[in-house]
Amino acid sequence: MGWLTLLGISLGLALDAFAVAIAAGLTLQSVTPRQVFRLGFHFGLFQFLMPVVGWLAGKQVAACLGAWDHWAAFGLLSYVGGKMLWEARSDSQDTRSRTDPTRGLVLVTLSLATSIDALAVGLSMGLLGISIWVPSVVIGLVAGLLTTLGMCFGTRLGRGWGRRAEFLGGCVLVLIGVRILILHLVA
Repeated sequence: MGWLTLLGISLGLALDAFAVAIAAGLTLQSVTPRQVFRLGFHFGLFQFLMPVVGWLAGKQVAACLGAWDHWAAFGLLSYVGGKMLWEARSDSQDTRSRTDPTRGLVLVTLSLATSIDALAVGLSMGLLGISIWVPSVVIGLVAGLLTTLGMCFGTRLGRGWGRRAEFLGGCVLVLIGVRILILHLVA
């Protein structure tokens, strides 16, 4: 596999993580370097691990995984996005009760949801007999970098937006989930 192809695959896989990171940056009133690192690290780690898992899964489970991966991504992103929409419409101004997308189960859920497509890429590489290690490292690094940039960009956009930013972030996550579902159902 050529470097240009690998970079194209990596960028394509990282675009969902970039969009989710923008949404996360929009929802937080102030973003610390630690939050940026956590989101970038976890998104990059999951984007690195999922192709390896897909590659290891091999031919036996390729048909099964392809049948439900888009549903899983849709469900996970819709859940987190719906939760953000619910919180955006609440009357409470207490931001401490808001979910921090860079912590806990929300972080793991978003990391998993944005990296499911990488699982399919790993399966494809396994079926084609391509070594997974260099592509996985590049995919993880590109995802981590774009996540960091997306979070910083979302933070700059989000200052002063309050509930509108959280509502927009929730809509973005739900729309990404719907996009993934439609693309896989049409294909």
